[in-house]
Amino acid sequence: MSGHSKFSNIKHKKEKNDAAKGKIFTVIGREIVVAVKAGGPDPENNSKLRDVIAKAKANNMPNDTIERGIKKAAGDANAANYESVTYEGYGPNGVAIIVDALTDNKNRTAANVRSAFTKGKGSVGTQGCVSYMFQEKGQILIDKEECDMEADDLMMIALDAGAEDFNEEEDSFEILTAPDDFTAVREALEKEGIKMAEADVTKIPDTYVELDDEEAIKNLNKTLDLLEEDDDVQMVYHNWDE
Repeated sequence: MSGHSKFSNIKHKKEKNDAAKGKIFTVIGREIVVAVKAGGPDPENNSKLRDVIAKAKANNMPNDTIERGIKKAAGDANAANYESVTYEGYGPNGVAIIVDALTDNKNRTAANVRSAFTKGKGSVGTQGCVSYMFQEKGQILIDKEECDMEADDLMMIALDAGAEDFNEEEDSFEILTAPDDFTAVREALEKEGIKMAEADVTKIPDTYVELDDEEAIKNLNKTLDLLEEDDDVQMVYHNWDE
């Protein structure tokens, strides 16, 4: 993963502006609803909800906002039922893009996603057209400045808990897991008091595409910005080597 550190991108996004923070809270709020409806409102008995709560806290979502979201999802029979949908497509120069969304209106979401691709001179493809280029992994990122533990000790905790890989970047540590082992590894680190900059199940590209053409970079950024501004879009994955 060297040279493709997601950590610097995360720091940039978190510091970007308050609007970005609002978007993150919207994303997490929908994940709370889905987790509660699938497994109940008690985090002790719902590992998915525990993961979402940890993600919320890592993004500085207030505890009362988290609790309010859980109570609303558990008690409001009329709360929106969000459906998970995934779109795949291509940006300029064949950059692969995957869009995960949670929506209560698939027609609206599909139209917005298609528009974002079109405005950036890209195109939506068929299911499976680019997903084979990515691996689904649990990914935990730790800021070196916020971690007092030696790299070897941190690595042993992660591996003992079931992690697949441990990478040291210039400014961060990256831990990779199989999706099914993600919760156990995250909770082992949490138990040791290790602060995580980000912890999520994500899609990691096998190879990356470089863009040298300014117009292509501008168009790709237009697509990514439009997708990330859409409240239905939960996550955008791509293989552009930024």
